[in-house]
Amino acid sequence: MADDLCFSAKDAFSIKPVKKSALVLRMIVLVFVMVCGVYICSICLKQIGTQSTAGFLNVQVIDRPCPEPDVEASEIPYMHYPKPKTFSRAECGCNPVRYFAILSMQRSGSGWFETLLNNHTNISSNGEIFSVKIRKSNISTIFETLDKVYNLDWLSSASKNECTAAVGLKWMLNQGPIQNHAEIVDYFKKHGVSAIFLFRRNLLRRMISVLANSYDRDKKLLNRTHKSHVHLPHEAEILASYRPSINATLLMKDLKQVQETTTKALEYFKSTRHIKLVDVLEFLKVPLQEVKSRQVKIHRGSLSSHIENWDDVQKTLKGTEYENFLRTDYGR
Repeated sequence: MADDLCFSAKDAFSIKPVKKSALVLRMIVLVFVMVCGVYICSICLKQIGTQSTAGFLNVQVIDRPCPEPDVEASEIPYMHYPKPKTFSRAECGCNPVRYFAILSMQRSGSGWFETLLNNHTNISSNGEIFSVKIRKSNISTIFETLDKVYNLDWLSSASKNECTAAVGLKWMLNQGPIQNHAEIVDYFKKHGVSAIFLFRRNLLRRMISVLANSYDRDKKLLNRTHKSHVHLPHEAEILASYRPSINATLLMKDLKQVQETTTKALEYFKSTRHIKLVDVLEFLKVPLQEVKSRQVKIHRGSLSSHIENWDDVQKTLKGTEYENFLRTDYGR
């Protein structure tokens, strides 16, 4: 009996350690499972987050490509899809834009011509931008200005609410194109800019306009206000009432200098895509529509009525290569 009691007591003491060990083992397994679960969940959450971010980025980065234009291969380099920094082109994003520059000289009809272009709902010609000295101070500032114009970031009165089909500027030959012709020709070729040459055929008429405009700048004949261009016939008559006297001694030299400048421009830019003012709308490939200008011609009619010393001028040019400028019929 005593032996049985001893045996029972031993059994009792031997069972307790076994139960305690099993409990500890279960706790260890439970902690391990929990740690593994947390780790696996964290990995899954990271993968889900990465996939969501990647999906979001794809939506932002990928742009829907514009359809291939149905044009000749030779025209493609002149079709551009600018992305302005100052506004979104929105529905106009797939409308191609052509770049141009009007190369001209003062008092050659470039102002009148530009009003015709800007009368078109899809063309923006931004005027004589390089008349401001700082913009033409060096080739870097010239390029910066051109980049703004052709990226549609140059905001002026010429900016349109309709989709732009052609954008450009008016550039006088004494404002940088001749002095920096090599760099500018490279820029035109690289960026697909078309040059439009606008030169006056009758250089004697241009000289009259230059002298008269210079006189009005000082005298301000129209209500003490200087106007280079007018929109009313009676204003044109007032400005045309001034008859400049031309220095006959320097006349041949001055005409030759202007002619040489024109020749240089045509030679320097002949390797670019260019036109000598024919059908410009067709050249720029913009929608055809009638365009009008409100400007009124100032010096109309015969030259003899606009030059104070007409006899001296006539005598100087007779028998020279410039004699055809003396014709009395109206001509540009």
